[in-house]
Amino acid sequence: MTNPLYDTLFGKHLGETTPFLQLADGSEVSHDAFLQLVAQYANGLKKMGVVPGVRVAVQIEKSPQGLAVYAACVQAGLVFLPLNIAYTASEVSYFIENSGARVILCDAARATTLTSIAKTTNAKLETLNADGSGSFAALAETMPTTFQTVDRDQDDLAAFLYTSGTTGRSKGAMLTQRNLLSNAEVLVKEWRFGSDDVLLHALPIFHTHGLFVATNIMLLAGGKMIFLPGFQIDDMIGLMPQATALMGVPTFYTRLLNDARFTQDLTRHMRLFVSGSAPLLAETHTQFERRTGHRILERYGMTETNMNTSNPYDGERRAGTVGFPLPGVEVRITDRDSGAVLPQGEIGEIEVRGPNVFKGYWQMPEKTAEELRQNGFFITGDLGHTDEDGYIHIVGRNKDMIISGGFNIYPKEIELLLDDAPGVLESAVIGVPHPDFGETVVGILVAERGAELDVESIKADISQTLSRFKHPKQLIILPELPRNTMGKVQKNVLRDAYKDLFKPV
Repeated sequence: MTNPLYDTLFGKHLGETTPFLQLADGSEVSHDAFLQLVAQYANGLKKMGVVPGVRVAVQIEKSPQGLAVYAACVQAGLVFLPLNIAYTASEVSYFIENSGARVILCDAARATTLTSIAKTTNAKLETLNADGSGSFAALAETMPTTFQTVDRDQDDLAAFLYTSGTTGRSKGAMLTQRNLLSNAEVLVKEWRFGSDDVLLHALPIFHTHGLFVATNIMLLAGGKMIFLPGFQIDDMIGLMPQATALMGVPTFYTRLLNDARFTQDLTRHMRLFVSGSAPLLAETHTQFERRTGHRILERYGMTETNMNTSNPYDGERRAGTVGFPLPGVEVRITDRDSGAVLPQGEIGEIEVRGPNVFKGYWQMPEKTAEELRQNGFFITGDLGHTDEDGYIHIVGRNKDMIISGGFNIYPKEIELLLDDAPGVLESAVIGVPHPDFGETVVGILVAERGAELDVESIKADISQTLSRFKHPKQLIILPELPRNTMGKVQKNVLRDAYKDLFKPV
């Protein structure tokens, strides 16, 4: 028995001194140095008393050390649980309690807040900062630079990623070694990645896109990553001449296009620009191609499945579509109620099946049964259709989910806070198109009789509870919410009414 994920992604690089990570300041981390750090971290986690299968919750800034924690969890047979650094303490508390995590790693700035959560959940808390310091780093520093990789089966869990659902409760998507590895192997071939590639990596690593797509691909291909803490336009422009590929969200591309330094000459050596995590406007496709001569490759994935479809590397990358099913992945369009497959061109529920599809939701068998059919097809909640050439179009979502800048937002969570605000009778939260974020949050408020709403005060109050990416971009006051004959709020009417709210002039 072996450890397929570790052996395939990391094992083949043992002993190599070629660069793996390049940081914004130009310094580099070799594969060999990285794996030595991984081994020390794996030994450190073992020293803390964890055993294979235990969940390790991580809320730390992006850094080589943060990436090494992921690899150490894989090597030690632990379940990696990355958490958005924007999550508040109350949000983190739910994830720790629900997952049963026994280890929490956070930066020192969060330690005071999370200590009480660790005590309540009987978890061990250590710190790891972006500069590599912290109590966990100090522990690991004394550990050996080799570690006996723990045997794992391809169906063993490798990671939990929490995703919002229609109940408003976040769900822990259980991802196996097979889920992650099979997807990386397919994408390396489909997108033609090799050891000569240099990926400009500005995505977060608490998210599928930046961690399980970008990082796993580069590990498998044996290439190098220019590993940036986040998207900063000067860094992107300055370092792009050293890169061959970029994976981003629509925000990346709109911001690049807004900079006069982003030219065809700057991108002439680049071979691939990939976009995902949120819809890319067809207008952005057109502007990008006109400016650079490159056509962005858009793909479609989810927390529960990693990548499902992709526009072709060779062939037409069709704007407004997410391309074709990846090899080994089946995609079908069905009637939600009957499950019957619909004819080409008809809009229905997108379902996917393949080795990339997750194992289910942690401790939610009923929710798993609702969304994961017995025949293996996962009901995505997205609505779409295929055109006459087989390209898949996503036209909306059955769920009320908002995806802003690649992050999932569940409206009910925001509505509950808005409804509690002084003078608010009721609210509805919707996602509307945004040129920078793909979608953004807008709140619709109805005032109690005789009340005058202080919109700025309401915004300030809810900002204390919500992560920044969930903050409504705008609050709009209406005399009443549109409803159907059954009394249900017609969010489709609201989305249509405000779809041009942030349209570029």
